[in-house]
Amino acid sequence: MVRLALVGDYRADAVSHQAIPKAITLAAHFLNLDVTPHWLPTAAITDRHALLDYDAFWLIPGSPYNNDDGAFLTLRYARENNIPFLGSCGGFQYAIVEYARNVMGWSDAGHAETDSGGRLVIAPLTCSLVEKNGDIVIEPDTLLARAYGRTEISEGYHCNYGVNADFVADLKRYPLRITAYDREGDVRAVELPDHKFYAATLFQSERAALRNELSPLVVELLRAAS
Repeated sequence: MVRLALVGDYRADAVSHQAIPKAITLAAHFLNLDVTPHWLPTAAITDRHALLDYDAFWLIPGSPYNNDDGAFLTLRYARENNIPFLGSCGGFQYAIVEYARNVMGWSDAGHAETDSGGRLVIAPLTCSLVEKNGDIVIEPDTLLARAYGRTEISEGYHCNYGVNADFVADLKRYPLRITAYDREGDVRAVELPDHKFYAATLFQSERAALRNELSPLVVELLRAAS
C-alpha cells in the first residue's frame, strides 16, 4: 500500500483539488496499486513527526498556505530523505524558494506573493496564467520527458507567479535541473536528477483526470513510491 500525503489546504472550489483525487484513482488503477491518499493540512505540520508515516508527498496548489513553514518543512524533508515528491503550481513555487534557501544558501530568498523584501526568486508573471492553457517544451532525457514520452505538451495553469528571470542563471549552477520551458523560454518545471522522484511543475498535470486521462507525473510519483 502506498501512503500519499496531499500537503496543502483543501478548497472544494479549486479545480485542481477536484482533479487530484481522480488523478490518483486513475493512476492507481493503471498501476494496479493500493493507494491511500491523505489530505494533510499545512497547519498540522509543526515538526517532522507529522511526516513520518508517508511514502510520498504532493505539495498541492493553493498558495499562500495557511502554514508556510509546514509546506517548507515538507519540501526539505522529502528532498533530504529521498522520498518521492511532486509539487504543482504553488508546490512548484515553494520548491524553488526552499531550494534557494537551504541548498543555495540564500536565506533571504522569498516569494513575491507573501514577502516584501529579500531576493524574490518567485515573482509576478508578465501575463496571468489563471485558468489558461499553454504549450510546454521539455528537455530531452529528463524525468518529465520519460513520463510523458514526448518533449512537447500542452497543460493547464491557475497561477500569477513564476520563477524570477533574474534568478535563472544562478539556479542553473546547482543540481536542481530546469527541465521544461514555455514557448517564450520561461521556466515551467524542475527536477532533482539523483533523487528517487522529485519533480515540480508550474502547470497542473492533474487536470488531465477531469478529461478521464492519466497524469503521467502522478503515475510516476506513485510508481516511485511503490
